Amino acid sequence: MIQQKILMVDDQPANLVSLDAILEAPNRELIKAHSGPEALKVLLKEDVSLVLLDVQMPGMDGFEVAELMRQRKDTQNIPIIFVTAISKEQKYVFKGYQSGAVDYLFKPLDPLILQSKVNFFLQLDQQRRELQAKLKEAQAYRAAYEAEKHRGDK
Repeated sequence: MIQQKILMVDDQPANLVSLDAILEAPNRELIKAHSGPEALKVLLKEDVSLVLLDVQMPGMDGFEVAELMRQRKDTQNIPIIFVTAISKEQKYVFKGYQSGAVDYLFKPLDPLILQSKVNFFLQLDQQRRELQAKLKEAQAYRAAYEAEKHRGDK
C-alpha cells in the first residue's frame, strides 16, 4: 500500500499539532503548511491525497487557496476539507463549497468525526489510484496487442 499524503494548512501552529496528533497513522505522511502560498508550493511538488484547509488565514485565505487549486489540472480533484472556527452561517459554508470544498468541519474538532472523514477520503483516493494503475495496465496490453497485430498484417 502506498503512503498517502495529507496537507494540513493552518496559520496557528497549535492547530497543526492537534491535527498531527489526531491523524498520525501508518502509511500516512502529514505535511504542514502555515499559509496559503506555502500550501500551494507544497502542492506543486507533492502528490497529495487530501487537504485540510483553515479558512481564516492572513494574506491568502482558505477560499482563495481552494479556488486556485481548482484552476490547476493536477490539483483540481484533490478533496478539500475546510476546518474553521468562523461562523456556521450559511453564507460561509456555501462559499466554502462553492470554492471547491468537499466537506466542512468546525472547531473545536471532534477527533472521531475528523478521523472518519479523513479515512473515507483516503479510501476513495486509494480506489482512484488502483483504477488508474489498472487503466495504464490495460492500455499497455492494448498497445502491445495492436503492435503485434500490425506486425502480423505485414
